[in-house]
Amino acid sequence: MTAAPMDAENTQNTQNTENIQNTAPERARPARPRAAVVRDALGVGVAVGLSGFAFGVTSAGAGLSLLQTCALSLLVFTGASQFALVGALGAGSGAYAAAAGALFLGVRNAFYGLRLSGLLGLPRALRPFAAQWVIDETSAVALAQPDRASARLGFTVTGAALYALWNLTTFGGAMGAAALGDPADWGLDAAGPAVFLALLAPMLRGRRERATAAVAVLLALVCLPLLPAGVPVLVAALAAPLVLAATRRKENDR
Repeated sequence: MTAAPMDAENTQNTQNTENIQNTAPERARPARPRAAVVRDALGVGVAVGLSGFAFGVTSAGAGLSLLQTCALSLLVFTGASQFALVGALGAGSGAYAAAAGALFLGVRNAFYGLRLSGLLGLPRALRPFAAQWVIDETSAVALAQPDRASARLGFTVTGAALYALWNLTTFGGAMGAAALGDPADWGLDAAGPAVFLALLAPMLRGRRERATAAVAVLLALVCLPLLPAGVPVLVAALAAPLVLAATRRKENDR
């Protein structure tokens, strides 16, 4: 009378063990070699850091001094916001409108910080210093790692390489712009928008992201001849809630 329950229990235990063994590789990815993490992090840091030259040229062309340009890279250190700020100032926007547009773009780093705080698990004393390096590239490299040690290494190497190279090339670009004269004469006034689009393009992975970008461009183009410089960027920020509301309504209708 007890043999049947015992057989059923053994069968169930065997199935549970097989399920655990089958799902274990999915939950725990193997750690990556440190050399591979450093290689990828340096690749990202060098590739993006070189675009600091374009920022230096663009900032100088917008009328900022060498000290102001270098201070932006040292203290702000978020490429898209820096380009937005000097682009708006160069177009004749007021300081408050230009700063507001840059702030909108920089808010995303706060959300990166919330995600990275739990992933990296850094001591409280180091968090204020690490916050300076919380940007798109360092977040992408850290989040791509399978474990905390690799995430910390990827974040640190990417942040150090990018911060150093970005500031060096910013200085070089600003100095070079002074020697070249008016950046528009060399076509370098297009460098800022081009780099900005290059930074934005990898983020447009899904349908919702592409729709948000398209609506933002449409809003900016419509408002450009109607509103003061810098304000169309603020209006374009409405694209995100508009697309989100539209997609949610569409999902509810299904």
